[in-house]
Amino acid sequence: MRNIWVALVLGIFFSSANAAPVDLSSWKIDGNGSWSFNSTSAPNDSADQALNSIPTVLFNDTNSQGLSLAGAIEVRTTADDDFIGFVLGYDDEDLFGTNATTDYILVDWKQNAQSGQPAGMRMSRVTGGPIAAHGTDTSGDAWTHTGNVNTIATATTFGNIGWADNIQYLFEIIFTANNIQVSVDGVQQFNVNGTFEDGSFGFYNFSQEKVRYAGITEAPIPVPSAVWLFSSAIGLLGWMRRKTA
Repeated sequence: MRNIWVALVLGIFFSSANAAPVDLSSWKIDGNGSWSFNSTSAPNDSADQALNSIPTVLFNDTNSQGLSLAGAIEVRTTADDDFIGFVLGYDDEDLFGTNATTDYILVDWKQNAQSGQPAGMRMSRVTGGPIAAHGTDTSGDAWTHTGNVNTIATATTFGNIGWADNIQYLFEIIFTANNIQVSVDGVQQFNVNGTFEDGSFGFYNFSQEKVRYAGITEAPIPVPSAVWLFSSAIGLLGWMRRKTA
């Protein structure tokens, strides 16, 4: 009976936090990337970006604070060694600086050191203007992480380690008005507090072809009351074990 009760309480909690597949075919494209859609576990829950191009973003075009996004990312080639990643709080045309209030978070990951840029994963804040205007120029802000791109954190374990060819990495991103968390293969890479603009989730490629974002799911971040319920369930389990010991 004890196990049934605990399973019921935990089941209520976890069922409320179940992630739903995301149909990426309704997302928008900025930049001249070539994005196509395919299905893994659900229709159009995966996207491929085919070109070695100026920065390009595939984004959901809706305010996304209070949500978590999860899935897998993989570079499906041994050619090139440049940038893959994500944007948070993104608005349409932010890449080109046409919005007067451009202010979003960029998480990018480079495979190898090149032209003054190290390998590894960084989180940057992009404000004030374009980062796609200089194409694949290694003197542009998107490459140098200067000017309109200000680095605010480096990854915990991938700070100076690049991605590997043909390896699928599992990611989870949590996005709120005051906190951003990014985990890769279950290891937290960023946990950054601040004040962040609301806006879109998006996938980011710069000068890197054949990248796949697969099995994308989305879920609401549990509210404090749900977290309290989970903690209470764990506490109840411990109390029951003591009582029956």
